[in-house]
Amino acid sequence: MTREMPRAAGLRELLDDAYHRYATPAFLVDDPIQVPRSFSLRQDAEAIGFLTATIAWGQRKAIIANAWRMAELMDGRPFDFVMYADERELKRVDAFVHRTFNGGDLRTFILGLRHLYQHHGGLEAAFLPARPHTPLPPMAEMIGLFRQRLLEPKHAQRTEKHVANPQHGSNAKRINLFLRWMVRPADRGVDLGLWKRIPASVLRVPLDVHTGRIARELGLLHRKQDDWKAVEELTLALRRFDPADPVKYDIALFGLGVSGM
Repeated sequence: MTREMPRAAGLRELLDDAYHRYATPAFLVDDPIQVPRSFSLRQDAEAIGFLTATIAWGQRKAIIANAWRMAELMDGRPFDFVMYADERELKRVDAFVHRTFNGGDLRTFILGLRHLYQHHGGLEAAFLPARPHTPLPPMAEMIGLFRQRLLEPKHAQRTEKHVANPQHGSNAKRINLFLRWMVRPADRGVDLGLWKRIPASVLRVPLDVHTGRIARELGLLHRKQDDWKAVEELTLALRRFDPADPVKYDIALFGLGVSGM
């Protein structure tokens, strides 16, 4: 697809129009965010939200089906299961498979989440510096903190590949997606807006094949690799249009990419 490059004002108009078109409750029908959005308790939504985002690669129908399967294995009460499941109950998840993410990985993540709630103040706090009132570090460091804390309990080394590390260059698409879900406001009926200690202004774009392709066609992204440097470049470009909430345009770019417009 070839586009005539819009000027900055026209580009903002294009993105704003796409955001208003796609950021509606209808977006949920084919998107994995429907799973955490179905839970009213914050801890349920964030626990199943993290696990859902973790398997968010491949066909969307399979992602959604397997996310609901995880919720079912956790008795429809993800937070209680994370916190209190005994060995007999944990055995249920051992047969779970989503592509290369298997039951052993899921068990490790459940116990890692338990560790975060018990020792680090929960999922949101796990991204933040331990000392209160400390300025937020760059997002790559925040994700690094979360990764380190999640993996503190004993675990198989193979599971580490399922927790991205942007400090080693990964684009951390799935963690950035989870952060978008938790942090961005819920006013459009898409994201959940559950977390208040991390502002939307510091979020980074969950870069995938659709957002990357459209961003390059529109001249918003020039780096060829879909790595952390590309995430930073694209997020910086989107801040020109909305410094307080640049990642809202992830929905616009994704919608344009999927629709082929």
